Amino acid sequence: MRSTTLLLALILSLNLASAAQPVLAQQNTAAALTVAVANPAERRWPETIPTSGWLKPWHEAVIAAEIDGLRVTDVLVDVGSIVRKGQPLVRLADESVRAELRNQEAALASTKADLAKARANADRARKMQGSGALSDEKINEYLIAEQTAIAGVESAEALLESQKINLAKTTILAADDGLITSRSAQLGGVVSSGTELFRMIRQQRVEWQAEVSARYLPRIRQGLTAAIVGPGDRRVKGTVRLVAPTVSTDTGRAIAYVALPAEARPPIGLYVTGQIELETTAALTVPETALVLRDGIAYVFIVDADKRASRVRVETGRRNGSEVEILSGLDRSTGVVVTGGAFLSDKSLVRVAEGAFAELEKGESR
Repeated sequence: MRSTTLLLALILSLNLASAAQPVLAQQNTAAALTVAVANPAERRWPETIPTSGWLKPWHEAVIAAEIDGLRVTDVLVDVGSIVRKGQPLVRLADESVRAELRNQEAALASTKADLAKARANADRARKMQGSGALSDEKINEYLIAEQTAIAGVESAEALLESQKINLAKTTILAADDGLITSRSAQLGGVVSSGTELFRMIRQQRVEWQAEVSARYLPRIRQGLTAAIVGPGDRRVKGTVRLVAPTVSTDTGRAIAYVALPAEARPPIGLYVTGQIELETTAALTVPETALVLRDGIAYVFIVDADKRASRVRVETGRRNGSEVEILSGLDRSTGVVVTGGAFLSDKSLVRVAEGAFAELEKGESR
């Protein structure tokens, strides 16, 4: 009787176990998270040097008065104005200069009249030379008077030309194409020679003075591409135009001068970050969404043929857009969970999104 009871209990437990297996299988299947899987990509990325520095003018021009004691009558531009070379910026009162110009014109006319008289006397003296009508002393006097009159005319012409230059200086012109960044000129103000009236960025060119560690100097050369992150996270590309020949004894850094395009017009005076691109090298990359950061350590989940997700620690390198370089921990044929990894635990059963597992198997066959 006892053996019969044990036999019945054994049969019943086997039936219950076999009935429970499909239920467990359904539960495991229902618990599986659907993920997208892809193989790491091989890219050609430039090696970059992260750095930072000030945005400053390529060249700054100071526009100043070149004449003393004149009053400002017109201010024709303001801060932010884009000007062309030779464009009038300021006009000064020119009444006194014009009066002096007329005075010099009159002085020149007088010296020319004196020259005409002296020349006529010298011509007569030359004709009478040797005739005994005039003494040699008188002849020499007429000839010397002619030379003196010629010098007087030349001097008056020089003074007249100088006064014309002074008249031209009453209109202050732009020294080059550029952008006005400061204005000291005030209507009605009396200026003196050398007084700064405007400051401008020549040709609207702004450069990034990137501070570079001395160990990178042998690898940085003219013509390399660089990029900054400007206001509003706007990226601006430029070109290294010059590398400073000296290293700061305070910081151990040198300055790389990066020319930025004029049309970008980044604001001067900002301290911005960026990078300088060196030679191009191979990079094994995954989407940034594949990374799972836990306790400050980067992981990715890989999927095997049994559709189990395993957590793998990786070392990251360069970044480009939404992709991240993987320096260690993966190879090209590994299937990586690119979305949904943050919700997985080690050895989780997953369901691979349609089309992704085929790519995984293709990678494994290689």
